[in-house]
Amino acid sequence: MGVPRPPGASSAGLRGHRIRGQAVPPPFIYVLTLNWNRRQDTLACLESLTRMSYPHFRILVVDNGSTDGSVEAVVARFPEVEIFANERNLGFAAGCNVGLRHALALGADYVFIVNNDTTVDHRALDELLAEAAPPDVGMLAPKVCYHDDPTCIWSVGGGRNPLTLEMTGGHGRGPDVGQWEEVVEREFLVGCALLIKRELLERVGLFDERFFMYYEDMDFCLRARRAGYRLLMVPKARIWHKVAASSGGSDSPMERYYMARSSVLFFRKHVRGWRWLIVGPYRLGSAVKWVIRLALRRRWTSVEAYLRGLGDGWRMASTSQ
Repeated sequence: MGVPRPPGASSAGLRGHRIRGQAVPPPFIYVLTLNWNRRQDTLACLESLTRMSYPHFRILVVDNGSTDGSVEAVVARFPEVEIFANERNLGFAAGCNVGLRHALALGADYVFIVNNDTTVDHRALDELLAEAAPPDVGMLAPKVCYHDDPTCIWSVGGGRNPLTLEMTGGHGRGPDVGQWEEVVEREFLVGCALLIKRELLERVGLFDERFFMYYEDMDFCLRARRAGYRLLMVPKARIWHKVAASSGGSDSPMERYYMARSSVLFFRKHVRGWRWLIVGPYRLGSAVKWVIRLALRRRWTSVEAYLRGLGDGWRMASTSQ
């Protein structure tokens, strides 16, 4: 007897594979995207998702209290897509957790989290799943290129400095000239597109909801690695990203505030004891560099937001310990 297909999951091409003579259906995947007042971006993202060739998935949009008609537009254009409408903006981590809990409750084998300011290649899921079978592989990500310049890489993940916990490798950013064509194990995968196994979520938990925006992916990847899972970047899977669209653009006051606040929460959560002798001066130097960079560009509101984010993050971390 076959495994029943969840309502709305595509049935085209459900061939599966065989284990000891028994037909096994392909993994059931929930594709999750979060929206906050980005109606057109979300519609474009959904258009690309509905064209994916993998046969056994369902799409869920979690709306974070949008006021731009996003919910109505999604319902009208994509009636087959599930949508949860939160009453307010819960942030990225908490908003995603709403969708993750729903996907797990309905038996998803994997959840594919995709930012709504991306478009996805039609074979992205096929390519990711082709590398997902080993039991110690917990999470996979595609090669991420800039939406405005598809020949330029935005992220292929990165390494992690064992002392400072900072990401290393700079995401591999730069022209895509064939330098990232092999599957590679990473310490960090960027959160704009993540295929996550059910087993990993059940073992390490969901996103830490204190991270309203930013660093939730760094925290989640670190927890996954500490639990013994490998993280893979799969370059044949591709997406294109409109970078920082949801936060108002690079170095906007909103981006700088949440980046600063979340950075403090992350390092105070994971750094202990003597490591602060290394991490403390490093983080102070990083903060000074950001203030100088923003000041030289006369981004005074961003300077104020960044400093306020540092203070708020320190207070939040102190009260939660």
